[in-house]
Amino acid sequence: MTAAAPRKLVLITGASAGIGAAFARAYAGRGFDLALVARRRERLDALAAELSAAHGIEAFAIAADLAVHEAETPVMAALAGRGRVVDVLVNNAGFGIPQSFTGVPWSRQREFLMTLAVTPCALAHAVIPGMVERGHGAIVNIASVAGFAPGVGGNTLYPAVKSLMIKFSQSLDSEYRSRGLKITAVCPGTTISDFAETARIPGRDTLKPGFGVQTAEAVVEAAIRGNEAGRVIVIPGAFNRLAVALMRLPPEPLVRSVIDAAAARYRPKE
Repeated sequence: MTAAAPRKLVLITGASAGIGAAFARAYAGRGFDLALVARRRERLDALAAELSAAHGIEAFAIAADLAVHEAETPVMAALAGRGRVVDVLVNNAGFGIPQSFTGVPWSRQREFLMTLAVTPCALAHAVIPGMVERGHGAIVNIASVAGFAPGVGGNTLYPAVKSLMIKFSQSLDSEYRSRGLKITAVCPGTTISDFAETARIPGRDTLKPGFGVQTAEAVVEAAIRGNEAGRVIVIPGAFNRLAVALMRLPPEPLVRSVIDAAAARYRPKE
């Protein structure tokens, strides 16, 4: 009797809350096994137990700090120790730094770059060869509508890093689409999640779903549907698509001056 094929596995970073946890619930509902990565093991263990019981899948935690050098190595080792390979990679982990560039120590800015740029690229580099060998795989990189915006004061590195993730996804798509991989950069706008608090998004305490605000679940559903359809860039929500279109139309200096003036009132004084 032929043994049943193992369920496909999704590796999700930043899975302990917000968009990451929403990805975990959405993929568990689709019958995928889950490898949940974040620093807070107790949250990961609780989410893994919840989703395993609810959906009859295997979910397990990998506690890891993605801000350290070669953070991908222990993550991949943990997977290998279980005899598992990654079928879908969701690079979601991230945070915001609402101060100016020198308003926080360089070590914090370095952690930002490691978590949001270096480690996502390293994880992609680690899983792509296996995906190519098997002839299928998917990578979902969480970018932002900020990736289409010019740089302004506050959250200094954020637009640059999110733009990198958009361009990175496009390049990977060009290189690996013909090998069976689907690569997507998801570009949400204001989303109700833990990120809104750490990034000090204006009005974060009273955010409610509406034309300009989305739930994490809505972002995730758009992301998964777009990735499955082979879309390289997904901008969830009509408001966000309109915002990106408006940023692309006028000359960049004009867009930059408008966004910079609007953001200035929310910058903390040093």
